[in-house]
Amino acid sequence: MAPMGVEGSVALVTGGARGIGLAVVRALARAGARVVLDDAGLGIDGRTEDPEIAARVEAQLQKEGLVVRSTAENVGTSEGAKAAVQFARECFGPVDLLVNNAAILQDRMVFNMEEKSFEEVLRNNLFSAFYLTQLCSRDMRERLQGRIINMVSSSGLIGNRGQANYGAAKGGLVALSRISALDLARYGITVNAIAPFAHTRVTDTIPSTTPWIVEYLSTVKGVASPESVGTLVRYLCSDRAKVITGQVFGVRGDEVFLFSQPRPVGSARTERGTPLEEGFLQRTFDSWEKEGLFTSLETDLMYFARKAK
Repeated sequence: MAPMGVEGSVALVTGGARGIGLAVVRALARAGARVVLDDAGLGIDGRTEDPEIAARVEAQLQKEGLVVRSTAENVGTSEGAKAAVQFARECFGPVDLLVNNAAILQDRMVFNMEEKSFEEVLRNNLFSAFYLTQLCSRDMRERLQGRIINMVSSSGLIGNRGQANYGAAKGGLVALSRISALDLARYGITVNAIAPFAHTRVTDTIPSTTPWIVEYLSTVKGVASPESVGTLVRYLCSDRAKVITGQVFGVRGDEVFLFSQPRPVGSARTERGTPLEEGFLQRTFDSWEKEGLFTSLETDLMYFARKAK
């Protein structure tokens, strides 16, 4: 099997007609990949907004000399995912590079969130990635190579108010990425996650209601372009990144982050293996609090409002 590179590879990018997805499509296509962009034309809230956008973007990219085809399948259903993968096969062949980027938002505080809203966001943001990962990895296994990249969010890593559905989906996508990396490593397939920070239509919906939100937006708007995300994706799809797998990265303009993944930060054990009792737990928790081991309740926007030194 020849070493894998971006040039000549077949890529499938979901949510590929706007923002970060479009930047990824351009980055891969300019590097010589044959790209299928999938975009059902959904608005940020998941309602159909512009079903023809994928076709229009395809035409524009082809005018730029890029090898791009489009489809408007809703990959949040298993049928839509199968149709998108089959379309890619018919256009160019089996998928070598899969970028799961499609996402919607339906924010509500957890006590006000409707079941339908929770289910729709998980279906679009998490289930779609599972369907496509399962389908594409079957072909990748036969060729003993492949790249899968999942767009996650600091909301699923750190948390943000009003995003129980979005954070749960993105947190689940981190776990899906990690476990898929473990399952697929022996077949030469890498799976990584990226938490992107970029100025897109999503950041334009964030209201400037507090000083720290204003500060956070100042680190993104006009500073962090989607193109930087495309650059990181292109690198992770290259042969130079063939041993990088199971990782969670972040990118914001000229910054790149490597996120830690949950591991114990403190441990305690009763003397001689006696059963746990409340006094022991109180002493242990007091010690952990004094050592600063408990995770604070700051949101992801609060954390990333801090500018890099």
